[in-house]
Amino acid sequence: PAMSPAALLRALPLAAMLLLSPARAARQARRPNVVLILTDDQDVCLGGMTPLKKTNALIAQMGITFVNAYVPSALCCPSRASILTGKYPHNHHVVNNTLEGNCSSKLWQKIQEPYTFPALLKAMCGYQTFFAGKYLNEYGAEDAGGVGHVPPGWSFWYALEKNSKYYNYTLSVNGKARRHGENYSVDYLTDVLANMSLDFLEYKSNFEPFFMMIATPAPHSPWTPAPQYTKSFQNVSAPRNSNFNIHGKNKHWLIRQAKTPMSNSSIQFLDDAYRKRWQTLLSVDDLIEKLVKKLEVNGELDNTYIFYTSDNGFHTGQFSLPIDKRQLYEFDIKVPLLVRGPGIKPNQTNKMLVANIDLGPTILDIAGYDLNKTQMDGMSLLPLLRGDRNVTWRSDFLVEYQGEGYNGSDPTCPGLGPGVTHCFPDCVCEDSYNNTYACVRTLSASWDLQYCEFDDREVFVEVYNLTADPHQINNIAKTIDQEILEKMNYRLMMLQSCSGATCRTPGVFDPGYRFDPRLMFSNHGLRARRFSAQFL
Repeated sequence: PAMSPAALLRALPLAAMLLLSPARAARQARRPNVVLILTDDQDVCLGGMTPLKKTNALIAQMGITFVNAYVPSALCCPSRASILTGKYPHNHHVVNNTLEGNCSSKLWQKIQEPYTFPALLKAMCGYQTFFAGKYLNEYGAEDAGGVGHVPPGWSFWYALEKNSKYYNYTLSVNGKARRHGENYSVDYLTDVLANMSLDFLEYKSNFEPFFMMIATPAPHSPWTPAPQYTKSFQNVSAPRNSNFNIHGKNKHWLIRQAKTPMSNSSIQFLDDAYRKRWQTLLSVDDLIEKLVKKLEVNGELDNTYIFYTSDNGFHTGQFSLPIDKRQLYEFDIKVPLLVRGPGIKPNQTNKMLVANIDLGPTILDIAGYDLNKTQMDGMSLLPLLRGDRNVTWRSDFLVEYQGEGYNGSDPTCPGLGPGVTHCFPDCVCEDSYNNTYACVRTLSASWDLQYCEFDDREVFVEVYNLTADPHQINNIAKTIDQEILEKMNYRLMMLQSCSGATCRTPGVFDPGYRFDPRLMFSNHGLRARRFSAQFL
């Protein structure tokens, strides 16, 4: 079992400690350090970065902001699995937040965990690795080894049991359960993560490069702010943009079932949630400030890459859906991505289409690992971070999700019948078993397009031209050029069965794209059955 940083320090003789001075370590040329901060449910489309003034100054203004950063699945567990493995959900097989959906299941532990990028960093690249915070939603489940299970690849492991909380939670401290209560000064999780991170930086070995992954509960529900921030943003409410509180006409049935206009109580609820989400992020902002200062004091900031991102976006009232994620629209699939580090010029924005499957390959590339030895679907961002010229980049990527739903009725809304879930507030359901879809999200020189197919009885199709319709109000599936529709359908099938390099082939609007209409399925029913089989 991994030793605690303090125990490690006590075990070192004084002479060895004198050798571990940051100045001496800095003089030794070695691979850069990497810090990955992962927030939970933080949107970018609806102002999610606004409260983070220090983070903006210390990371964005000192580095690069990717303005087109996405997740391949707008839900915590599949998205986090994509970060760890560098793979699309159909390749890592984590399809939703349940054990049955492979979230931190025994199968995940056996087949995917040994090959995550932190496991490779530790085993093959000589990195000391530190994890603190929310791992996967079902981590710690008794049926999957409980909190005694420490995934391979982590020298120091401080993982939250199950889903995000701020108080009254259990941490796995290198495999041993540690219970926390509700005393702000010692238990508020965002601050606990900050303190554990600073301890690691104080006591770690200075002979090896390090990788830290800090996964905050904020701004996930239950949106409990630190006491000093409960009065912040009193006059803030959720943005009333053009898709707020409108009926999602021409959309998948789950969107059409939302009550429009929303009740006053729903609007009050989502405004309150929006405000509290911002309040919880102020503690993340403090964490970033402490972390950057500590790296600076240690003399390690100049040789450390810092990545800041979220596992998915969020919505508050869009298409009259009160609050959640897991839908295919920009507000749910788009996330912040900020990076600073060696060789990155300050105050840049980059418009390339990037995804969280790129984080693993990027960090392994920074560590000097040969990416050809991996099975990852993503691409290294390092050429973009360095500002290399004439980089050939992707013009599309895959979004896929398998809906959650139960045979029984939702207990809060028994009148709705079986198959729906997350029906709160006002019995507006945010998910169902057939909220199962896959999309090609395209961003090329000529097109800003999203093409989606649902695995339901209708085999429902949604298509959006985001140049003309950035808020995705008008589904143009019935009016768009038929040839584009056919090419997109074919490209979607290709991406749904891709693996590794085949996930990085030219998109529909790229010069190198090849389309053979003879390969199209004429029977749409066959297409739909193939779709659901992909997720199994």
